Amino acid sequence: MKIALYGKRFNDEHAGPVNKLVEAFLRRGISVMVHDKFYQFLLTKLSLPSNISTFSSHEELTGTNFLISVGGDGTLLDTASIIRDSRIPVLGVNTGRLGFLSNVSPENIEEAVEALVNGNYTIDSRSLIEVKSENQTFGDFPFALNEVAILNRERNSMVTIHAYINDSFMTTYWADGLIVATPTGSTAYSLSCGGPIVMPDSNNVVLTPIAPHNLNVRPFVLNNSSKVSLRAEGRTSEFLLTFDSKSYTITSDTTVELTCAPFRLNLVSLEGQNFFNTIRNKMGWGLDKRN
Repeated sequence: MKIALYGKRFNDEHAGPVNKLVEAFLRRGISVMVHDKFYQFLLTKLSLPSNISTFSSHEELTGTNFLISVGGDGTLLDTASIIRDSRIPVLGVNTGRLGFLSNVSPENIEEAVEALVNGNYTIDSRSLIEVKSENQTFGDFPFALNEVAILNRERNSMVTIHAYINDSFMTTYWADGLIVATPTGSTAYSLSCGGPIVMPDSNNVVLTPIAPHNLNVRPFVLNNSSKVSLRAEGRTSEFLLTFDSKSYTITSDTTVELTCAPFRLNLVSLEGQNFFNTIRNKMGWGLDKRN
């Protein structure tokens, strides 16, 4: 078995659990390689064995069985651009705060490693959004696991966003912005703006306006086989396009096309982990003595 490790900076309190994670794999004779930037950070926190190798790009992940994300949900989102369409399963170890996607706690590391070795897990396949435009490119990985959002760069004025579904005019939003969220992203930015929670396997996307000027404009759910086209205009000619941790400047003559990506991200779910358990635990559902 071959394991890849990806992460970002963490607090000193998590150095012990991360060291435990590495040792748990090596003790079982499993090959471990660490993303080079994360490796340099780990050297300031841990004494790493000499038999650990490093990688810097997705091309070097051939033959990898799992990628372990060490950090919060933002770190796990970044793994999509590393594994790309390789379908390498990702397991998140949470050293962040909420940990909605990275839901393995540091105290459960040994059990998580044992589950991977023994095959006691299921794969949760998550859809992504592909971002395109005829007159602009968005890096070498124009995909979003959580959401795509168009925002006004000046917070003191609204942005007007014209939305089309499969080239048919849908509506015009007057708002601070518009979010197009995947089911994964339905529990993130979209939820904080009043959007619905969508089951991960529902094959939907959610259009959620941010502080809309017209209060009768509500979030809208559509099938992810649809093409969503967006064009923004306002008092300025430049707007902010964000997806996951990336951001780009677009202009009023840019039409952004959003479609379902031709591949999915595979998340590892361990025994006892499912969507409803995560919702209850992370969002405090049922914290009532009547339950």
